[in-house]
Amino acid sequence: MEQSPAGSDLGKTRATVFLLITVFINMLGVGLAWPVLPKLIQQMGTGSVSEAAAAYAIIGTVYAVAQFLFSPLIGTLSDRFGRRPVLLVTLAGLGLDYLLTALAPNLVWLAFARLAGGIFGATATTANAYMADVSTPENRARNFGYIGAAFGIGFVLGPLLGGMLGAIDIRLPFYTAAALAALNVAFGLLALPESLKQENRRPVALREINPFAALRRIAAFPALLPLMIALFVTATAQRGLEGTWVLYTDFRFGWGVREAAWSLAFVGALYFLIQGFLVGPVVGWLGEWATVIAGFAVSGLSLALYALADQGWMVYPLIAGYAVGNGFGGPALNAICSRTVDATRQGQLQGALNAINALAIIIGPFLASLVLAHVSSPSPAFELPGAWFILSATAFAAATLTAWRSARVRER
Repeated sequence: MEQSPAGSDLGKTRATVFLLITVFINMLGVGLAWPVLPKLIQQMGTGSVSEAAAAYAIIGTVYAVAQFLFSPLIGTLSDRFGRRPVLLVTLAGLGLDYLLTALAPNLVWLAFARLAGGIFGATATTANAYMADVSTPENRARNFGYIGAAFGIGFVLGPLLGGMLGAIDIRLPFYTAAALAALNVAFGLLALPESLKQENRRPVALREINPFAALRRIAAFPALLPLMIALFVTATAQRGLEGTWVLYTDFRFGWGVREAAWSLAFVGALYFLIQGFLVGPVVGWLGEWATVIAGFAVSGLSLALYALADQGWMVYPLIAGYAVGNGFGGPALNAICSRTVDATRQGQLQGALNAINALAIIIGPFLASLVLAHVSSPSPAFELPGAWFILSATAFAAATLTAWRSARVRER
């Protein structure tokens, strides 16, 4: 039975808490699977990093294309039927994806499983729209930071647990993630209230489920266009980094699943600290625009230095700088975007923004994997193991300039 919308201040607080728990459990499952998926692909092939990176590029593209095509539909459906039922359906679909991945006997089966994951993997679309529903202009950036913190906690515990379980059996983390997804659905059925009021719901228009049409309509808002550009280039760099992290650290530093899991947990802990406790005060002090500009600049500098790292211990201080910059800049950018549309369009907006992210997931990991496959091959054309990080630093520099110019235009 659908619960009533969380309209009062107390109801909004309860809704926020329930949503954060849901996001945490969901991210815990994602964190479980992340360190071991590239290793599973490597195990199904010949075992070389170069071939695994090439296979990962194809499988990751299947996932990303599905997410790009279905993200606007998920967001639009949540504008029509409410956030709660759509969130529960996507969480159940993720559980199916984990189970199919755990049972996959070959790369073709694994690609099909990732296709299912892409279709149902747009939980962030509905979660962000839900948070926008229960937020006020004053606490919007802080609340988006809380979502980032919930993701961070999941990423602290998920990779650590995934590394330990993966050391026992490479498929065990996926079974565990499927069980967590089932638990999350049960929790949502019992405790997650609806956030979208009936008067703010609107019919589904077929033209709104076209991801390209959604991008064109959102781009018609002049204030959003430069933000979309900044979001796209930084997300492309970030998704490429995430998609090749395990294989890159294996190639560059000789790390296994356990070492990669610890590094991912370290990043998750930083995101939890920054977005859970520091985003609100920093945004209140600097303002949203200045936070985005400073955050992107710090991230770009850290990535440029990381490209030169040749020792494993160097990872931690440099990736900390990246996480600090992106941890502040991301929620501030989300807050700016969400304030450009009214309550009836939050799902559509978040669906379009998630479609941009899905485009980045298509392009970023694919290009990063091809770059890694080349630089890790027996005879690369150029000796630059950190080539992707140089490209990523350039992308963040461009995004910093874009945000700075947008802020100047807004002031005038």
